[in-house]
Amino acid sequence: MSLVTLSDVLQPALSGGYAVAGLVALGWEDMRAYVAAAEAENVPVILQAGPACRAHTPLPVLGKMFQHLAEAAPVPVVAHLDHGYTLDECRMALDCGFTSLMYDGSRKPLNQNIDETAQIAELAHAYGISCEGEIGFVGYSGGESSAGTDPQDAARFAQETGVDAVAVSVGNVHLQQNREGGLDEARIRAIEALSDIPLVIHGGSGVPDAQRTALARESAICKFNIGTELRMVFGTALREAVNSDPDRFDRVQILKDTHDPLVHAARRVLRGLKPA
Repeated sequence: MSLVTLSDVLQPALSGGYAVAGLVALGWEDMRAYVAAAEAENVPVILQAGPACRAHTPLPVLGKMFQHLAEAAPVPVVAHLDHGYTLDECRMALDCGFTSLMYDGSRKPLNQNIDETAQIAELAHAYGISCEGEIGFVGYSGGESSAGTDPQDAARFAQETGVDAVAVSVGNVHLQQNREGGLDEARIRAIEALSDIPLVIHGGSGVPDAQRTALARESAICKFNIGTELRMVFGTALREAVNSDPDRFDRVQILKDTHDPLVHAARRVLRGLKPA
């Protein structure tokens, strides 16, 4: 299977009553585990390179890594730029083989967000790939607060930008380490009533499992971004691997011990988003 676009996986999800996981990658070990999990569950997967990943590894290298994994995978794989903040960054991702862009103008005034996102969407579509935009800022646990998406604004944003998916703020928070909260389903239904575009939840790690599954099957939410809960699994496995033997020093051997726990955790995420 080769790399596919975001629309290639989200449109079937929208009509089929399921969602696709956008798994936030930080390096080779986790992105390889995510593809292995998708193969085991026989589902598509979206590999996401966010700002932290890009600060660690250059975009041209990430593009090659995603392409290599996709070419060997029997399931669809999307190479997705997560939280692109500038036109130059998005253009570079296109040149590096990414098949999906997420432009984040959510901190900006509505009209400016629409204008800039529309420009990125036009660029992406000219390359034959997909574009995700965000309306309603999604905040961070212990940091900036979320600003709920206005349904009327979301409908206008979807129509005027021409994006293929819209990330919304409906009670979700980035970097949340527990699942004590939940999403505002009334706001989700209000957004759905005004637009038929696939919706995206950033900060999906903080959403209770049962709600993730229910919304994947019964709403227009077709993509859940999952990062924190998988990074926690990786960190735990890495600490155990390092602490198990004080004489170990080979990083390759140490990192191998993170693979199986991460595959298991990613499979659990993917299974929860499958159709009934």
